[in-house]
Amino acid sequence: MPSDQQARAQASAITPGRLTPEAEPAPVDRVLALFGGHRLSPGQRRIAQYIADHLTEAAFLSITDLAERVGVSQPSVTRFAASVGFSGYPALREALQPIALSAVAASPDTGEADRRNELQAAVDAEIENLESLRRALADPDQMLDIGRELARSTPLTILGLRISGSLAEYFAYAARRIHPDVRTVTRGGSVAYDTLLQARAAGGTWVLAFAMPRHAHETLAAIRAARGAGLKVALITDLALGPLVDEADATLTAATGSRLVFDSYAAPGVLSAALLQAMADADPQRTQARLEGYEQAAEQHNFFLEE
Repeated sequence: MPSDQQARAQASAITPGRLTPEAEPAPVDRVLALFGGHRLSPGQRRIAQYIADHLTEAAFLSITDLAERVGVSQPSVTRFAASVGFSGYPALREALQPIALSAVAASPDTGEADRRNELQAAVDAEIENLESLRRALADPDQMLDIGRELARSTPLTILGLRISGSLAEYFAYAARRIHPDVRTVTRGGSVAYDTLLQARAAGGTWVLAFAMPRHAHETLAAIRAARGAGLKVALITDLALGPLVDEADATLTAATGSRLVFDSYAAPGVLSAALLQAMADADPQRTQARLEGYEQAAEQHNFFLEE
């Protein structure tokens, strides 16, 4: 009889092509769509990220105020507007304001917001992050494609430095149940470089990298080292723009919760579990065989408490 985990793996298989009508994209997604497809400098990426993160405020700022908030010059803001296809900053602001107003209209009424405490507000923010992820997964083709590539890479290397190490360890722990050779990189510098070289020499083709804020320079260095070694990089991050995304061959994004002292990772965690499901779907026979072997070993060694 299949174990609960095996049954879940079979029942949860991701089926492509079953799309349902979706509501209008979230305001932040509409803003990022305005900026997508344009090659931006690091300073321009900061402007784009600030606008996306503070939409309801940024859409009504003067060029002087926006430049001051981001920490760039006024000409930089003007050049940014031109780089994303507008005649100038006033035209960009005019395009942003209806989106910002729709965000305000879609938010809970003020009276309800006043009755929430800070912990409830943090949970509400995470719910919105999960809703945004749900919209992004309406078309599962990219997820399935990345899962298929990761499943084929032997060995498969999982990279996560500093705060991202916890997500990398979780993913690697689960992936070892369905993949024959999973390696982790949770330290930067020469240790990361050596592990990546060894993975490539052993026949690996892909690295899955996690990059959550604050994004460390050593993560970017490790991704570049992986590319230099001949490995392709799939990236799970909270950013839709930036140097990490520029270096990756494939990117999946999920926002982090930032309302508390430390960030929370509900959406990146669900995204990771979905990618594991896509890997399992890529080779169902191998998945079934490995899960059966794991369950037999667990029973033999009494890994779990009797329920």
